[in-house]
Amino acid sequence: MRRYARLLAWVQGAYYAATGLWPLLSIGTFQAVTGPKHDLWLVRTVGALVLVIGGVLLVAAQRRAVTPEVALLGSSSALAFSIVDVVFVSTRDVGAVYLLDAIPEIALVLAWGLAARRERPPAAPGEP
Repeated sequence: MRRYARLLAWVQGAYYAATGLWPLLSIGTFQAVTGPKHDLWLVRTVGALVLVIGGVLLVAAQRRAVTPEVALLGSSSALAFSIVDVVFVSTRDVGAVYLLDAIPEIALVLAWGLAARRERPPAAPGEP
């Protein structure tokens, strides 16, 4: 998981830092793209949390310390965001533009799974 996971942490960290900062720096442009929101405090709160996740991933990548816990943070947050995107688009609670976020989120889930598979130690003789 070493080099591949570190690259994933860089990519996801940068993506999350950018998308987390966006509603904090310009709620107007954020709403212009994603649609009007009722509770702007909640949008900003989610943005701040996404920024924090991105920051953790970037620090881990920079320190070459992408541990299993960091990989779990990356994969599980991407899974959660992809589920939220798809479910709330399907119930029409958010606009279809959120499916554009689901694509990289699902790709990240799959990539973290590949990273974990690459790191799995080889099976001992007689093990499945």
